[in-house]
Amino acid sequence: MSLERKPKVTPPKPVDREIILDKDDVLISITDKRGVIEYCNEAFVESSGYEEFELVGAGHNIVRHPDMPRVIFKMMWDRIQSKKNIIAVVKNLAKTGRYYWVITDFVVKEDSKGNITGYKGIRKPASRKAIDEMIPFYKKLVEIEKETGLEASEKFFKGFFDSKDTDYNSYIEDLVLDSDMVGADGTREKKKGSFFKWVFGLE
Repeated sequence: MSLERKPKVTPPKPVDREIILDKDDVLISITDKRGVIEYCNEAFVESSGYEEFELVGAGHNIVRHPDMPRVIFKMMWDRIQSKKNIIAVVKNLAKTGRYYWVITDFVVKEDSKGNITGYKGIRKPASRKAIDEMIPFYKKLVEIEKETGLEASEKFFKGFFDSKDTDYNSYIEDLVLDSDMVGADGTREKKKGSFFKWVFGLE
């Protein structure tokens, strides 16, 4: 039985002050297939600034920062609904209005018939390199969305990575991986399971 979704709360006014997460932090949330939070661990609660009871039953967009392009969330949602993994660099909004950056990986939860029942999000603090790479790109996407709309943002998003002969997922993985984790031929060694599982041992 699904949780009743709480009414959407008025988001806090963003404050230009970053929350620096501990490098060993692992932020975990579990949602139903609608994106309603069913569980979040202590690190997720602490970083968000909300109380646990405020988060459980709320839509996961409770921590969405307005600096994040809509196209990123559309891409993430499209992929996980198709049972495809996605690694994303995300700027989150805390209850205080401050922000924090994470790299997010997903595990799709399924029942015995293969039907999606929910999603598990696993997050680690984003590196400064990843943050610095994404800030101007995300800013450009947000500007396009405000001026021209989501479809134009999607086209720019695709063109950006096509011009680099890669895709978003591979681009973010390369920001996470150390050089010694890349095969001698320049390609990543593919392993089973989620990206965080075989890189960090997290699942």
